Amino acid sequence: MRLALFEPDIPQNTGALLRLAACFGVAVDLIEPFGFVFDDRRLRRAVLDYAARVEIHRHRSWEAFLSARDPNSRLVLLTTRGTMPLDRFSFIGSDTLLLGRESAGVPDFVHTRVFARVVIPLQAGNRSLNVAMAGA
Repeated sequence: MRLALFEPDIPQNTGALLRLAACFGVAVDLIEPFGFVFDDRRLRRAVLDYAARVEIHRHRSWEAFLSARDPNSRLVLLTTRGTMPLDRFSFIGSDTLLLGRESAGVPDFVHTRVFARVVIPLQAGNRSLNVAMAGA
């Protein structure tokens, strides 16, 4: 399993997800551009010393990410616009979980390129989880 972050906006969330990935031995694909400088102190504070323990792949664009990824890995988008509830989706070990930008999710052209669009069910009246919580 892998995590892929599409143009993340908030360094603390990116840092938290990198730390999570280090703890679980999951590689992370970071798709640029970012909404922050990659060596931002807020990112470093969230990731602590775990950055050295996680396999990070930076991609200059969505297209670069698509070119570099394993074509046999299913791309599973976690999105509020999902069509499949999380508890009904069957993940497999080679899946790549794609998380969108905190401010805007992912554009429509990304939605068209994924294997599945999975939604995390929430109580009525709530919009979404924090992206770091959704990735966990």
